[in-house]
Amino acid sequence: MATHFSQERLRVRPSSREDAVVASAREKFERTLVSAQGSLVGSVAALAHPRSHDSLNYGEVFLRDNVPVMIHLLLERRFDIVRHFLSVCLDLQSSTYQTRGVFPTSFIEENGQLMADYGQRSIGRITSVDASLWWPILCWYYVKRSQDWEFGASQKVQRGVQLLLDLVMHPTFEGTPVLFVPDCSFMIDRPMDVWGAPLEVEVLLFGCLRSCGHLMEIARRDRSSRLLEQRLELTRQWIHDLRSFLLKNYWVTSKTMQVLRRRPTEQYGEHQHENEFNVQPQVIPDWLQDWLENRGGYLIGNIRTGRPDFRFYSLGNSLACLFGLLTAPQQRGLFRLVLHNRSHLMAQMPMRICHPPMEAAEWMNKTGSDPKNWPWSYHNGGHWPSLLWYFGGAVLQHELNHPRADALLMGQVRAMLEECYWSQLNQLPRQQWAEYFDGPTGTWVGQQSRTYQTWTIVGFLLLHHLLRVNPADVSVLSIDGPP
Repeated sequence: MATHFSQERLRVRPSSREDAVVASAREKFERTLVSAQGSLVGSVAALAHPRSHDSLNYGEVFLRDNVPVMIHLLLERRFDIVRHFLSVCLDLQSSTYQTRGVFPTSFIEENGQLMADYGQRSIGRITSVDASLWWPILCWYYVKRSQDWEFGASQKVQRGVQLLLDLVMHPTFEGTPVLFVPDCSFMIDRPMDVWGAPLEVEVLLFGCLRSCGHLMEIARRDRSSRLLEQRLELTRQWIHDLRSFLLKNYWVTSKTMQVLRRRPTEQYGEHQHENEFNVQPQVIPDWLQDWLENRGGYLIGNIRTGRPDFRFYSLGNSLACLFGLLTAPQQRGLFRLVLHNRSHLMAQMPMRICHPPMEAAEWMNKTGSDPKNWPWSYHNGGHWPSLLWYFGGAVLQHELNHPRADALLMGQVRAMLEECYWSQLNQLPRQQWAEYFDGPTGTWVGQQSRTYQTWTIVGFLLLHHLLRVNPADVSVLSIDGPP
């Protein structure tokens, strides 16, 4: 097996231009940085193409697009920019009744005034849930890395945390610990039948709650109160309940699928809950058996009564490793699954955002015949180079935390990661750092893809840093508690 894999690695040859490509990417990244209120605040979503005259909103500062940007700046110890970004987002946190506590999807400075978008300019006019959930995670990363405990304990940050918790902890008619959201409310920002409790949102909620808890613990050092203690206890309980729920209902292996297929349906009563979501065996897709192999595992895309979404979503599964939601053996099960399905998930441009894509009548009905989400394109099975660093971070973090675990498997995964890195290094400069790639193998630049996309550029720089500069810096992505 090891010999066969080493021969596969020769398909992508290392490039002698590595230093030049990295230097060029850094130069482009610096050009993405913009100012607000007199100081650098973050990156625009994409650089304007030299021959393009489009006036789209890619010149705004998007919170979700700036996640890798802020992490890159933390690794470079440019803490002032990260702190300013976090503060501006706090200043723009919504105070209106309908969206109180929501952080902006994006913002821009016009004529000296900050203009925020809370979803009113998006497709479907949907508020971006992931933007709000990312803010406390980035804030905790900043406080932990910079050791700016004063900022973390400040009244401004603590008020923002409480406003967000008031929003997501608000009682609903739903009895599970998940956060229910509509289509278009996170990175999958066009109709893709992901409404309900999509994996990415629930994993981000887990990371958000853990980060909020750590930030509140910092404040408790200075000024403990009964209200703060109660909120901390509620948050800890929710973290526990959410993790238990996701591992029970979203994690699947060949073994768990065998059990699910034989569970009784139409169960009633308080104590009969072997199949509480009434999943019929007929909804289990044919492709799942080979996809899982014998030892692979992953978190499915969604759990809804009678309608589970078995699609694989790369970002949610990678974040589940980084945030400590999956156990170490489960993480290795995920790595085995990616290795086994490498031709689907990595292909020519790592990595695919979801698998499998919706086609034919299913695509027409569930996406509204969305031309951007044409099968094998954009969010419907497209390939996004910006996703590779999340998966790479998960692999490297696992190696750091469990250096002796399954050396053969981790050697194969690390070799695959190296090949994917070289694949991007050889292709992305020639493809003008495109946003996404189309087709079953991700060979073609996306039909409506923006070029010189910031998170494509900075995602490559992050992977380069973690593989070449200092692999131990992957610890910045860990959501552990304060010392």
